[in-house]
Amino acid sequence: MRFQDYYKTLGVKRDADEQQIRKAYRELARKYHPDVNKAADAEERFKAVNEAFQVLSDPDKRARYDRFGADWERYQTTENGNASDFSQWFSNTQREPGQVHFEYRSGGGEGFSDFFETLFGSPRAGRSRRGQMPRRGEDHEYPVQISVREAFNGTTRTFEAQMPTVCEDCAGTGLNNGDLCYTCGGSGTVQSRSKIEVSIPAGIRDGQRVRVAGKGSPGSGGGPAGDIYLKVQIRPDQQFTIENNDVRTDVDVPLYTAILGGEVVVTTLTGKVALSIPPETQNGRVFRLRGQGWPLSTGSKERGDLLARVQVKLPTNLSDEERELFERLQALRAPVGSRSKT
Repeated sequence: MRFQDYYKTLGVKRDADEQQIRKAYRELARKYHPDVNKAADAEERFKAVNEAFQVLSDPDKRARYDRFGADWERYQTTENGNASDFSQWFSNTQREPGQVHFEYRSGGGEGFSDFFETLFGSPRAGRSRRGQMPRRGEDHEYPVQISVREAFNGTTRTFEAQMPTVCEDCAGTGLNNGDLCYTCGGSGTVQSRSKIEVSIPAGIRDGQRVRVAGKGSPGSGGGPAGDIYLKVQIRPDQQFTIENNDVRTDVDVPLYTAILGGEVVVTTLTGKVALSIPPETQNGRVFRLRGQGWPLSTGSKERGDLLARVQVKLPTNLSDEERELFERLQALRAPVGSRSKT
């Protein structure tokens, strides 16, 4: 079993940072990919590059590798050192508390050297396999609050979510399976936070959901990604209340208009309309305005009705003349036997 100098394989210094390691990996992966490089040793060098990246891009593996390197070099200088008894020697060296012990395993797995599996074990159990059954990714649901007017007219919402994006370490290299790309496990995608703008259709109801196809968790084994659902919550409104296909609202009517009749302006979800008030209209009476309510379904032009409830407004800050007129009216409306004689 031969010691693998992963820093030398990627052509980076031992103090290289993550960005330098990734840059070197991308360049070498493109250079030695078998689909691009037809040299006899291209595939082996390509696997060596991926193995080096697997170790040096993972902080835990890199720390183990760096700690182990000195031990390996010391073992190489022993008089009778040989690969077959390495695990016996390594397990007998003095280890700090918590140091990991790796058993020697002969015969490296596909894409991995014996050296790698000696230190880290076989990663094959954790990788996706080509024969894996396709599985759809998980769906995710997010609550979203909107106003009554936004629900009536339609609106948009922008939010951040975890989304699958193209794996940069695969892009341009032709990598497409878990034996080659360690960044994404062969799926070709990685999770990243992205902004999504979603259109909420006009006429949506409280509790309904808006589907954003393919923006959920990525699938496995070639399966499709899941979806994102926005669950709509319509905030209470001081002016309008939704009841099935109808919308309720209150309309202020001056006392004189309620008594003598006239016309008032009603505010609807689409603008202002005139409402005729007949004489002697009582407080609390409800008028139905046809076709001024809620859409029968999302995007529908057919709508329910607006139910306008009369709220008679009494005059305030009466002048002396107004008070005198009300007193005269009171006297006229009083029972005959109770009227004062003049």
